[in-house]
Amino acid sequence: MIEFLSEYSLFLAKAVTIVFAVLAVVVGIAIVSTRSRKEGKQGDIEVVHFNDELAEMKEALEGSILDECELKAMLKEEKKKAKADKKAQKKAPPADDQPRRKRIFVLDFDGDIKASEVEPLRQEISAVLLMAEKQDEVLIRLESPGGMVHEYGLASSQIERIKRKEIPLTICVDRVAASGGYMMACLADKLLAAPFAIVGSIGVIAQLPNFHRLLKKNDIDYEVLTAGEYKRTLTVFGENTDKGREKFVEELEETHELFKNFVHEYRTGVDIDKVATGEIWFGKQALAVNLVDELMTSDQYMMDAADDADIYIVRYEQKKSFQEKISELAVSSSDKVLLRWWGRLTQSKIWSR
Repeated sequence: MIEFLSEYSLFLAKAVTIVFAVLAVVVGIAIVSTRSRKEGKQGDIEVVHFNDELAEMKEALEGSILDECELKAMLKEEKKKAKADKKAQKKAPPADDQPRRKRIFVLDFDGDIKASEVEPLRQEISAVLLMAEKQDEVLIRLESPGGMVHEYGLASSQIERIKRKEIPLTICVDRVAASGGYMMACLADKLLAAPFAIVGSIGVIAQLPNFHRLLKKNDIDYEVLTAGEYKRTLTVFGENTDKGREKFVEELEETHELFKNFVHEYRTGVDIDKVATGEIWFGKQALAVNLVDELMTSDQYMMDAADDADIYIVRYEQKKSFQEKISELAVSSSDKVLLRWWGRLTQSKIWSR
């Protein structure tokens, strides 16, 4: 009995020590995370020169494909061209009198239902507006299936900042710009879409379950107390009325009308009553009804523009807290373990056959 109590006490002491150690780590992570949020800026602007990326890709292919003689001939031609360019620069007027090359600033927006990318977007736009001039251009590669009206309204307002500066704005849709995504896209001076990209869906939707009958069946009361006739038109647990439904639909119609007017303001050539039915349109169909201006992928547009412009891809990278880094590490480690386990399992099944 004494021996049992001794072993149990030892086990209890170890358990308590482990619990305190875990708590200390958790508290430490929380303190470091809070401190990192309070200190300094939350992210950094990163810039990639797209022209350099294209040149590196070309060099890599040339080195792999061309033989030694072809490479020598090509290098000789490049040196000759560089010498001619240098000579031409000497004869050219002073740099102050020469128009500089156009700059294209490329931003990416990958939207979800809450338009979570609006925070990086606003930072990227702020950075670009510090440098961009009227002779330059902003290109947004936009992907979004739509989402909350107020969130996408804010995202659209951020894009409007570019238009107020009178900087040409091009938006490319490679996959989808529906509902709130099209609310953003319609602001473009030039709107491009891939042939099978999904565009449009100028409509409004709202849906919610109602458990009132289930609660009533189980003799459970649920009360909704409001001040104001239309403070709560429809509820999840309360009893919904015809009057409440009518008001809710009225509000949906008002939102739809605002959406239609917004699109028509920026896409004046669109028959808004024809396209604002909530339907989606593939790129080719969207071109036929003036929802887009041209069929082209963002890759093609950038490659074509690279001959006459310097293209810069601008990204705002948010700093991750220590806590987030630990979480990502844990997820990554668990993924690796699961993949290794799955690989062994499937391999054993294959060999067992």
